[in-house]
Amino acid sequence: MEIGIYTFADVPAGKPEFAGQRLRNLVEEMKLADEVGLDVFAVGEHHRADYAVSAPPVALAAGAAVTKRIRLSSAVTVLSSDDPVRVYQQFATVDGLSNGRAEIMAGRGSFIESYPLFGYDLDDYDELFAEKLDLMTKLNESGERITWQGRLRPPLNNAGIYPRPEQKKIPLWIAVGGTPQSVVRAASLDIPMALAIIGGDPRRFEPFFKLYRESHAKFGYDPKTVQLSLNMHGFVSDTTENAKRIYGAAQMEVMNRIGRERGWPPQGMDHFERATRDDGNLIVGDAARVTDRILQLHEVFKNTRILIQMAIGTVPHSEQLKAIEILGTQVAPAVKKAIGK
Repeated sequence: MEIGIYTFADVPAGKPEFAGQRLRNLVEEMKLADEVGLDVFAVGEHHRADYAVSAPPVALAAGAAVTKRIRLSSAVTVLSSDDPVRVYQQFATVDGLSNGRAEIMAGRGSFIESYPLFGYDLDDYDELFAEKLDLMTKLNESGERITWQGRLRPPLNNAGIYPRPEQKKIPLWIAVGGTPQSVVRAASLDIPMALAIIGGDPRRFEPFFKLYRESHAKFGYDPKTVQLSLNMHGFVSDTTENAKRIYGAAQMEVMNRIGRERGWPPQGMDHFERATRDDGNLIVGDAARVTDRILQLHEVFKNTRILIQMAIGTVPHSEQLKAIEILGTQVAPAVKKAIGK
């Protein structure tokens, strides 16, 4: 199983001027994740004051220059409000810089700021993603030239797409938030699925993994090619007590800030403590505890990848670096050894 981290490169609330330093910290985190042997580093796209990355390929290109083996992915690329040709060109560039380590994780995004920002109508929310995903898959399969036509984007007539990636195809994942239609769509296209779990008992999402596998087989694809990722929040430190102390306040601040925008009830530290239990949505603890939680989840989901969002809100950069080192040198080897057995 692949083990990695994803981040939105949070900026302290009300301090957008911190973005430059956060981006420099982000490159340092990618470099360390590579050095300690993690498999994937993924960077999300947002267009808000509380996140530093609005252009994941640019950040990943900086990471490509200081890493050697780690996979570099978006998490996610908001494909609905972007142009698939431009996305493909940007990630082909990252692929060249990284010698074939780029990936695209495409989704509709958990925020809607990018739609009005780039002139898209939210009434076309579903159709935008379906049409642009179709074009993205065609770009990945067509070779240098492509002819394509849709309704919401101008057609392409024998258009040349450059630069070409190092890989034959840029690995493409679909990020879903838990709707059966999204799961079936990913399976029908033989595209790996990443499921984000940010609340509740993770086991309630197991039917979506089952649905993917059943649909994937129904469409005639080889079960051996199934790739499924869990994307979850979590943190690791030298002790479980320290992990909770460092991550708890930061997690609650972010969830309550976003919750006020979305009408969620406020959460306190008792909610955080419940979320760190075996039936909770947070993977928090020392190396042994985090290893056990990842293995427990793997027993349920049989996932082939897990990405953990550890840098959230005000988690200090120094603690994030320590967490990356523990995840790469202690947790990942223990998990892979146990699954190998």
